Amino acid sequence: MDHWMTEQLNVQQMAQRLLAADNILILCHKNPDGDTIGCGSALYYALKALEKTTAVLCSDTVPSRYAFTNPRLFKGEFEPRTVIAVDVAGLQLFGENNGVPQFARHVDLCIDHHAGNNGYADFTLLDAGAAAAAELLYQVIVEMGVPISTHIADCLYTGIATDTGCFKFSSTTANTHTVAAKLIEAGCHVEELNTLLFDTKPRARMEAERIARNHLEYYLDGRCALIYLTRDEIRQSGVDPADLEELTSLPISIEGVKVGLTLRQQPGGSYRISVRTAKGVDACAIARRLGGGGHTRAAGCELLGDLENAKNAILAEVEAELDAPQEEA
Repeated sequence: MDHWMTEQLNVQQMAQRLLAADNILILCHKNPDGDTIGCGSALYYALKALEKTTAVLCSDTVPSRYAFTNPRLFKGEFEPRTVIAVDVAGLQLFGENNGVPQFARHVDLCIDHHAGNNGYADFTLLDAGAAAAAELLYQVIVEMGVPISTHIADCLYTGIATDTGCFKFSSTTANTHTVAAKLIEAGCHVEELNTLLFDTKPRARMEAERIARNHLEYYLDGRCALIYLTRDEIRQSGVDPADLEELTSLPISIEGVKVGLTLRQQPGGSYRISVRTAKGVDACAIARRLGGGGHTRAAGCELLGDLENAKNAILAEVEAELDAPQEEA
């Protein structure tokens, strides 16, 4: 499986490597979420506290809701000597814009929590049991001897809270709550952050959600629910495509549904499909057969062709998975 040769590091070793490094470029994944941005920003401020030269680079613009994390974005102002990726499972997730590819070609360090990380970095701190990369990064920053400032706490909390659906997802562990508690002790703005991250929607996103709900369909005796948005509908609603991530929890929240599908047409015409599953159903297995991947309960893939083709292809895989003999969990 592992054709790359990465060396696994523990928290102490990762902290030592960062302490020894300078001119550090921090790479986030494309279509950035709260975990990759929260980690990138937290690490940026931790390294700055150590008076190191550092900056953050992402192939896509940082969504406005995460603007408060306020990292310095790399503008070529120094020659990176160490490149570190946060929350990036594979090379294909870095993206093509903002000059990212030239730095993604050689990644020195990686901090991640995806079991499917393909070992593209020279050295990797990987814990698939961590609910978010931020849960791991917290330990690294403490190990580096950097005090957790209120701002660093806000950034790390953002990563943990968004990646766990505000501590609701099955990936949430006792340690996730322990780290969150430490961040609250460090002064993170829990109430304001939860309101910003979970309880506030731009009007355009509400409009897109309304359209998607109108496209709610049931399949396979109600065991599968599906919603979709075409690119015209996304354009018409005026929603920022990055704001549509949370839509994916809608179909799976319906009683009796074992697999929830969200199909979003991309600007190029292809359909991005998000798969969410109930306990005992493997979302990753469904997405993997169509060239995608992800976690056990949340995965995704991208399909070319029109809406009907995309629906038929994914529903065939859902049916195969639902009718497969279930392992006793």
